[in-house]
Amino acid sequence: MIKRIFSLTVIFFLLLLCGVTSCKDNPETKTDIAEKPSQQQTEPFAIVIHGGAGTILRKNMTPEGEAEYRKVLEKAIRTGYDILKDGGSGLDAVQKTVNVMEDSPLFNAGKGAVFTHDGKNELDASIMDGKTLNAGAVAGVTTVKNPITLARTVMEKSEHVILARKGAESFAEEQGLEIVDPSYFYTEPRMKALERIKDREKSELDHDGKTAFYDPLIKDSKFGTVGCVALDKNGNLAAATSTGGMTNKRWGRIGDSPIIGAGTYANNSTCAVSSTGWGEFFIRGMVAHDISALMEYKGLSLQEAAREVIQKKLPDLGGTGGIIAVDHRGNMVMEFNTAGMYRATMNAEGELYVGIYEQ
Repeated sequence: MIKRIFSLTVIFFLLLLCGVTSCKDNPETKTDIAEKPSQQQTEPFAIVIHGGAGTILRKNMTPEGEAEYRKVLEKAIRTGYDILKDGGSGLDAVQKTVNVMEDSPLFNAGKGAVFTHDGKNELDASIMDGKTLNAGAVAGVTTVKNPITLARTVMEKSEHVILARKGAESFAEEQGLEIVDPSYFYTEPRMKALERIKDREKSELDHDGKTAFYDPLIKDSKFGTVGCVALDKNGNLAAATSTGGMTNKRWGRIGDSPIIGAGTYANNSTCAVSSTGWGEFFIRGMVAHDISALMEYKGLSLQEAAREVIQKKLPDLGGTGGIIAVDHRGNMVMEFNTAGMYRATMNAEGELYVGIYEQ
């Protein structure tokens, strides 16, 4: 009896050994195993940036000017890419990337911000964490060197989502952020742009002697807003947007950039979005959130949702502009309905794309 049990046990183990060997030799099983993610494989991550959308035409750009824009766009996106590549957070990547563009006079954000009707620079920014849906934003600040840094500080160091003007500046000082004299934001090209628009106002008054509500020059006077979206190796999405707003804006006007859901939105279950364009229409359409909602509720892809909003819903309202976005799988989109948009992308393989014009 004991011998019989021993024999059956030996046969059982031989059969088991043969089965394991067969699995290893089975090519179909090898494929299945290879398709399973391993710690050695590169985790998907991606980053997209924009420097504003509008009437950006090749015929109006000098070769030197184009080269400078491409240089700063590449510097900015590589800043965020390096953070993501090293395993850093999406929030760090979008903030530091936007900081680079805020420090450049080329874009309508930070150093290059446009002027209000009163000759001031009033800055807006927002940031959002796709993992927690936490967000921070600031509006109308005039002394904070990097508004996107303040927006993140609002998100992480206060119980609020948005702070404005003097209150936001006081908070920035309390938190030890870099404060500058308003003259830091002065650039000659932005001042000349304001003067041109004000001169146009004087020659285009309505019959009551007031400036007409709709001014085509205003419509094309605000491209330059900057933004960044990213997916990090941990699968977390983040979005950030910063702007000087619209040239010649009055009465404390605030656009879409600091409005969560309009200018900025991030949700790990769908996508991260940063907007640029005529802010009043992005607010009315809640553009950034609408793209996410179309993905969540209708099952559209990121590309389908972005195209639906930017090429159909936004123009139907009368709005122009564009968005950049990345979804939770690393798919990247840059959708705009204007003649151009400063933009760039990088994926986990380090492939870089920089674009300016429509094609």
